[in-house]
Amino acid sequence: MTQLLDFVRGDATGLDIPTHVEALRTAGAEFLTLAFCAFGSLGRDNQVARITRFEPCAGGSTGQKLLLSVEYEVADAALETELFVKFSRDFIDPIRDLQRHEMQSEVRLGALSRHPAFPITVPTTYFGDFHGQSGTGLLITSRVRYGEGAVEPQQSKCMDLDAGDPLEYYRAVITAIARIVAAHKSGRLSPEVEQTFPFDAEASLSEDRIPYDEAQLRAKFAGFAALAAQAPQLFPASIIAPEFIARVSDEAVRFLAHEAAIKRFLHADPDYIALCHWNANIDNAWFWRDAAGVLQCGLLDWGRVRQLNLAYAIWGCMLRAPQYIWDVHLDELLTLFTDEIHAGGGPRLQIGKLRLHLDLYVAVMGLATASVAPERILFRLPEAIHASGPLDPVFQKSAQARNFLQIYTNFLGLWQSQDFGASLDRMLKA
Repeated sequence: MTQLLDFVRGDATGLDIPTHVEALRTAGAEFLTLAFCAFGSLGRDNQVARITRFEPCAGGSTGQKLLLSVEYEVADAALETELFVKFSRDFIDPIRDLQRHEMQSEVRLGALSRHPAFPITVPTTYFGDFHGQSGTGLLITSRVRYGEGAVEPQQSKCMDLDAGDPLEYYRAVITAIARIVAAHKSGRLSPEVEQTFPFDAEASLSEDRIPYDEAQLRAKFAGFAALAAQAPQLFPASIIAPEFIARVSDEAVRFLAHEAAIKRFLHADPDYIALCHWNANIDNAWFWRDAAGVLQCGLLDWGRVRQLNLAYAIWGCMLRAPQYIWDVHLDELLTLFTDEIHAGGGPRLQIGKLRLHLDLYVAVMGLATASVAPERILFRLPEAIHASGPLDPVFQKSAQARNFLQIYTNFLGLWQSQDFGASLDRMLKA
């Protein structure tokens, strides 16, 4: 268990901010008043009179979370009373606590979202601050009321087919992330983006490194081959053919050898670098229809937001999409993405270049993070071996196993259909 802190001094506001649920309970309405006033979300002539709901909630991969309801001394229709509280820390779970620094950029995004030119809907931030030295932060926003009024119920990870027509949802999210890019690249969010989210090309080279040597990479694919032999029904036939697995294993070693060159290539053209959500899956969004019946979305869970290669944003949005979205609709979605950026005042991006970036990025990121999927599937859900297929109800027992299966299937499916080895050759010859 990590050593417990109750309060830390926030770097931005200088307030002593509570670090966990019980510390906030102790601080109470008086702290909320000070915090909301310091952040500019509550006038000095008003205060939080009382807390009427204080309910810890599970979920997510990082710190503690809380459903909070409040009443104000002076009622105001513009002030939300149903709030969501997110702590960066989980002092009980050291694995979750390792991700505590992810909130630092999310707090900054909360402040940026108040900019009049911020182009999309996000939860209203009532307070956010972070203590960088300890990785301790607190974020309080309006609560998304899933399933109430016009807002649709929340989507679950890798359950896109339950959404009716998943393509419609991906169009909505792709449009939203493109509008963020356009607002940045057009200068409408300047100079705040450059000041708050400066791009560090050198740091980008060390992010998400492939953590294996050649022998370890080959062992990962040998593990996949063993799983495919035991449970071929879990995967498309095209990605479990022994000759394909052998080819990927060989090509993966080439990607490892050229990893630094690939990352330099991906970060060489500033038109393809922008502030964007890196993990805009449809379960990190909420949806409603406008007066014309067009599906709209807002985005949440902005941890690790920064300037990044746009291929990262696209993979982060679509890595859990059903395979047919990748096979049939990728060009359509990339065209929507680039058209929306250009229409919003950003550069005219080339579809072919963006696809090359996407191939290279998915290959490197998949090797870095998805290679553990075969062993993780079995660890989280041993009975997956006997499932009838990826849609078997047994996967309802473990969202993690379902998640690993879908991402790994997409990763290798793209490697096969897009020929990542040929994409690496094109880059090296450029």
